[in-house]
Amino acid sequence: MTTPTMTTRTRTTVSPRPAHRLGAGLLGLGLALALAGCAGGTSTSDPAAVDRASGAPGASSGPPDEAAALSITDPWIKAADTGMTAAFGTVVNDSDVEVRIVSATTTASPRAELHEMATNDAGEMVMRPKEGGFTVAANGSHELAPGGDHVMIMGITTAVRPGDEVSVTLTAQDGSELTFTAPARTFEGGNETYEGDATSTPGAPGATPTPAAS
Repeated sequence: MTTPTMTTRTRTTVSPRPAHRLGAGLLGLGLALALAGCAGGTSTSDPAAVDRASGAPGASSGPPDEAAALSITDPWIKAADTGMTAAFGTVVNDSDVEVRIVSATTTASPRAELHEMATNDAGEMVMRPKEGGFTVAANGSHELAPGGDHVMIMGITTAVRPGDEVSVTLTAQDGSELTFTAPARTFEGGNETYEGDATSTPGAPGATPTPAAS
């Protein structure tokens, strides 16, 4: 007689994962994908914003410096013992924008002005401060010469002898500066009398200079 074989079965019960854990996992996966997308490439319609963020050459990194594009050729100053004199030369602008020179200073005197020779209402050539200063055209030059525009130096503190070197600084509209050294030369032309003063001035022959504003 055959004895029946009894089989024992074991039931394994799998507990379901809590719903809140599944939701958190999906949220984390979505966040990771979003961050990966941001890291893969940034798009902006503002080129300036890209420049600021990357430090590219187009970004503004400091104050303007108009005078950095300026240089001067053949600078010189008229030798004089007392009173007034003037500085000359050709200012060159190597930039693509015009540069305006609005003032000047010098080691020869505490007072220097930008002057021009012009015809007044009476038809006379007069020397006067140049309104608005000197404009140096983009990729151009501006001549400072006897009988034309020049840096007028009044009340020199010591005699300027031939061969002496005088420092002159031209200031652009943005406040930047061009400083150069002007050697003194003997110059016989332009010996006009500044109105109200017997001191010779560096204008054009025959001109009648008008006094500068005090």
